[in-house]
Amino acid sequence: VQLVESGGGLVQPGGSLRLSCAASGFTFSSTTMTWVRQVPGKGLETVAVIKSDGSTSYLDTVKGRFTISRDNSRNTVYLQMNSLKPEETAIYYCTVLGVAPKGQGTQVIVST
Repeated sequence: VQLVESGGGLVQPGGSLRLSCAASGFTFSSTTMTWVRQVPGKGLETVAVIKSDGSTSYLDTVKGRFTISRDNSRNTVYLQMNSLKPEETAIYYCTVLGVAPKGQGTQVIVST
């Protein structure tokens, strides 16, 4: 299993970012994928989940602002993040549901 995240960066509060995760080494189209984040000094927090049928679920605090999606033809999962808040500064990882992050993640910094 290989997952490579990208798209992070520095953004001002209220700004937007789109994260991408390229997957390989497993049958992506039939796998539930998640985005999780780790705030410095805190544990992992699941932000969004997308099943193989495209159904989604979100952490309450991001509902209406974040959107998870997938492109099975590209073996890629995305996280569109709008109206970002400073407390959402974290390293964001994509994962297979139930599996700990293995990649380096992508850093998101929300700051003025």
